[in-house]
Amino acid sequence: MRRLRATRAAALAAALAAPLAAPLAAPLAAADCRPLEHEGRPYTICEVTPERHDLRLFHSDATGAPYGHFGTLEAALEDRGLRLGPAMNAGMYHPDRAPVGLYVEEGEERMHLVTSDGPGNFGLLPNGVLCLRPGRADVIETRTFARRAPACRFATQSGPMLVIDGALHPRFLPDSTSRYIRNGVGTAADGARLVMAISETPVTFHEFGRLFRDALGVEQALYLDGNVSRLHAPGLGRSDFGRPMGPILAVVEPAR
Repeated sequence: MRRLRATRAAALAAALAAPLAAPLAAPLAAADCRPLEHEGRPYTICEVTPERHDLRLFHSDATGAPYGHFGTLEAALEDRGLRLGPAMNAGMYHPDRAPVGLYVEEGEERMHLVTSDGPGNFGLLPNGVLCLRPGRADVIETRTFARRAPACRFATQSGPMLVIDGALHPRFLPDSTSRYIRNGVGTAADGARLVMAISETPVTFHEFGRLFRDALGVEQALYLDGNVSRLHAPGLGRSDFGRPMGPILAVVEPAR
């Protein structure tokens, strides 16, 4: 077992310097999804341990057609002798479903990093990148990511950040009335824990950020969407259907 880093600074340095490596080959246990209530609001969360779970990003098949729906991705994995575990939409996209901002799949950069501000939630800086490497997962603020350029096996950029170094995004308003079904992802400082979360009722950014900061205890969290929020949770008998998605964050499991 890896030794815990002595300080958060060391953990961040490891997050940004960890090399690209081969996928884990050990048998993987199922990720855990469960309902959670925080401040009287219902959520569903999925706990993932990157050292034990095969966590990946998916966008399109070999022909270039976006998967779009959990069912399409599930069928493609079954053809490879694999099973779709917990999954959710993983970032914003253009009308043709091309990712907005950085997207990396199997070490190949398919869309470049965007560091400038802009319209909409994506451009509400600071935004961030979810970077996946064997054995760890890290949400990293975009401009920090640009300076350090970690080698990610998979990566997706989205925005805004929900939690930055344990603090809520500075532009979130406690008395906001803008409420949507929202989903996002948070990671621990040492990269050893990732949590997916989706609200079951409309919530504000401030409320959603407090879920990650106060209830889930993660130091970094990233907003993924609020118009196309979907969750696939086989252990709960749930697979949301709706508008086609762009990138998909998923745990891949051996077929049973």
